[in-house]
Amino acid sequence: MNETSEIHKGLNGVVADVTAVSKVNPETNSLLYRGYPVPELAATQPFEAVAHLLWTGELPTAEELTEVARHERSHRALSAEVKAAMDSLPAECHPMDAVRTAVSVIGAMDPTAKDSSPNAELEKARRLFAQLPAVVAYEQRRRRAGGPTESIPARDDLDYSRNFLWMTFGQEASDEVVEAFRVSMVLYAEHSFNASTFTARVITSTLSDLHSAVTGAIGALKGALHGGANEAVMHTFEEIGIRPEESEEEAHARAKAWMDDALAQKKKIMGFGHRVYKHGDSRVPTMKEAMDAMIAHVGRSEILGLYNGLEQSMDEAKGIKPNLDYPAGPTYHLMGFDTEMFTPLFIAARVTGWTAHIMEQRAANALIRPLSQYDGPDERPVPAS
Repeated sequence: MNETSEIHKGLNGVVADVTAVSKVNPETNSLLYRGYPVPELAATQPFEAVAHLLWTGELPTAEELTEVARHERSHRALSAEVKAAMDSLPAECHPMDAVRTAVSVIGAMDPTAKDSSPNAELEKARRLFAQLPAVVAYEQRRRRAGGPTESIPARDDLDYSRNFLWMTFGQEASDEVVEAFRVSMVLYAEHSFNASTFTARVITSTLSDLHSAVTGAIGALKGALHGGANEAVMHTFEEIGIRPEESEEEAHARAKAWMDDALAQKKKIMGFGHRVYKHGDSRVPTMKEAMDAMIAHVGRSEILGLYNGLEQSMDEAKGIKPNLDYPAGPTYHLMGFDTEMFTPLFIAARVTGWTAHIMEQRAANALIRPLSQYDGPDERPVPAS
């Protein structure tokens, strides 16, 4: 490397490898999972089918989907060891810390941890996919209780999305809530070489194990510039003030005034803009439809007023469009999830994409080890003592 080498800060624009898992086309604002348009998958497929697609490259047949569902339902239980590890943590720690710890414990207890054969890796991915809802659901209940509490056993008569909501809230969710939740899981499942996925691939490239790669990915996802943005969106709504008694028009006006002032002060507003998309996040329209349906279902038009007020102000001032986190945050809020749980929900979805990439990296591995350009002091002697 010489002094004239071009530096790509943040690896911006660098093509690091090839992948068949997903394709992001910023010019057409399209996103494909294994060739399928994601809006079409979100409109037609259960999340279990999308997980199978990401792992294997094809949507399941009816018989395969039955087997995927059977396997997922048979591995849902939260083990006593994982629950004990979570209970050992402070109730006030960030939920991402608890989920990260839980995944690490699951990996440490996995008897096939050292087996990196394709079949073993797929089996580990499937089990982790099934176990994470219990982890996330228990963490919300543990936080609300201020410490160890009773977990709600999984129900094998419910599909993935319905059971996830059941274990979290202890009651069956309405069809409207289940549908919005399912859509969010599909949309969050995969997004090419984002920071957490690349982290997982880097760790895998060292020939480390699947659970270590997922644990590292969780650490990357925790950051506000990545997965934590959906939490930040809701904190913005809370700062403006969520007033259920307020009309949509009143909330719109307050939100727009808040955003105008924030932009004048050059504040960084989360939930807008994207590193890849330049003309708006392709997933937003689908998630916005799910949010609108939730708002209509629960009768909370002031949320729509806040949403539209912020979006209008940002568009008028900067021409910057929302990303997926912007409609996802309010949607999860309306479902009853605590704000700090939004990014763990992201984990439950993205573990499908992460593990698909881990298996792809393993199949044609090369150690990921970029160079750097030194700009420190020239060589110098150590001072005499």
